Amino acid sequence: MVRPSQLLHPARTPVPTRAAATVLLLRDTPGGLEVLMTRRSATASFAPGAYVFPGGGIDPADALAHPLAARRADQADLQLTQAIAAIRESFEELGVLLARHPDGRPAGAADIAALDRQAPFAAQCAAAGLVLAADTVFPLAHWITDRDLPRRFDVPFLVARMPDDQEPVADEAEQFEPVWVRPADALARHAAGGFSMIFPTVRTLQRLAPFAGADALLAACAHGRPLWTSCPRAGLLAGQEARYMESDPPYGELALVCPDGQIAHPLDWQHAHAVPLLKNVLRLTAPNPGPMTGPGTNSYLVGEPGTGYVAIDPGPADAGHVARLHAAAGGDIRAIVCTHSHPDHAPGAWPLQALCVAGGRPAPPVLGLPSAPTARAHSRFVPDRVLSNREQVAGTGCGPGHDLTVIFTPGHAANHLCLVLAQDGLLFSGDHVLNGSTTVIDPPDGHMGDYLESLDVLTAACAEFGIDFILPAHGHVLHDAHSAIARLKAHRLAREAKVSAAVQALPHGSLDDWLAHAYDDVPRALWPVAERSLLAHVERLRAMA
Repeated sequence: MVRPSQLLHPARTPVPTRAAATVLLLRDTPGGLEVLMTRRSATASFAPGAYVFPGGGIDPADALAHPLAARRADQADLQLTQAIAAIRESFEELGVLLARHPDGRPAGAADIAALDRQAPFAAQCAAAGLVLAADTVFPLAHWITDRDLPRRFDVPFLVARMPDDQEPVADEAEQFEPVWVRPADALARHAAGGFSMIFPTVRTLQRLAPFAGADALLAACAHGRPLWTSCPRAGLLAGQEARYMESDPPYGELALVCPDGQIAHPLDWQHAHAVPLLKNVLRLTAPNPGPMTGPGTNSYLVGEPGTGYVAIDPGPADAGHVARLHAAAGGDIRAIVCTHSHPDHAPGAWPLQALCVAGGRPAPPVLGLPSAPTARAHSRFVPDRVLSNREQVAGTGCGPGHDLTVIFTPGHAANHLCLVLAQDGLLFSGDHVLNGSTTVIDPPDGHMGDYLESLDVLTAACAEFGIDFILPAHGHVLHDAHSAIARLKAHRLAREAKVSAAVQALPHGSLDDWLAHAYDDVPRALWPVAERSLLAHVERLRAMA
């Protein structure tokens, strides 16, 4: 866990959440799946003027209405309460009644007309002998309002089929203009500026767009668990607020830098200045963006002005980048660590060392593992001192409180290592774990078996050191380190299964033949690089045979 003393922004307590429920009413049309939306009042206290799905706060009476509702065997009490709240809100706001008579007949126009949308809902349904159709309402998602907002809700997004022969009629108080819309059309209208929606609505419609119809969507939700859960975070992109879910690459960085939801962290990739992530961690991204490096190689400075810094991955031999890295540390660099010897990571080490000497400082040692004989010519590397597995780099003079523990992780390169800042639960992963791309394993120096075993080593390290965040050499910070590594390993094994299937289907095929089958979901422009990882998978499969 990150030490509070190292956080950039003062701690604050987000506003408490209020329990609510929202329902997406679905119907099928010749043009595809449609969902019912309405426009909120321009004077509403939350999301004024936005198009939303019907819903609202959960009332105490909703929990007392369980005896009036039909429920599925797997529907927990809380889920039943949420479904009842969604049914009540859809009636009060739109006059849609998800209910039926005891004999199974669905509620119709006469039943709706007999009920007062302003009077207590459950009591009226009980008097009319209606059964609330909560068993037809399924969880789709679970949204928790962003930490920075002044009004926050903890709300399931539920789905149900629109009853036949019912027409929505807005209450003209909270909701206006009921409209049936295909998810893709709503998104297009929103992008064009004519259909205002808030972030959770947009992301929910994006998830709905691939579904062909209500049957397919309801089948996906039939297990009774949300398909996703999110409490978004906001940062600054081009100076404007931008929001992200947990699956978005910037989310982990926002969780590290602004854990309480402060909108203060710029997410734009730039190379002129170091970006503070914590008081004791700076990131400077080299100006070498590309298909293999993403926005560029991340160099990190760990330390403080009073202790000096350890530089991790000084990057390519780019004079400007090295000078900026030296300046960001105030010239006080006590050690330089290279996670491996690839040309976008290590060559800047000796120019950086020379700058320190020219500035009147002692030469910081260049630390790492020497390149193996299998390394390509441009990756030859001999450090000033060879590191040992589990060694603490803090002994080089960076001072207490910044103990970087070395973890050997061969696989991407034979001499790859990672570093753990134990005091703050941070993993500097080099190229072993990336954000937004998959590490290339390039034999013979790259080895798929070693790579997968090293992922297991990092999984164990997460538990041992309490690692929450991964700081990769390319891309934003990742959060929930254990899960990120698990997803990465699952992806690798799934790819290997496709490789195995391709080899079995074409036993006499070439790498190109297998590539077309195993990497058919990867853009062709990346196939030359993917072929190297394909070869690594084939070698591992042959070794296991």
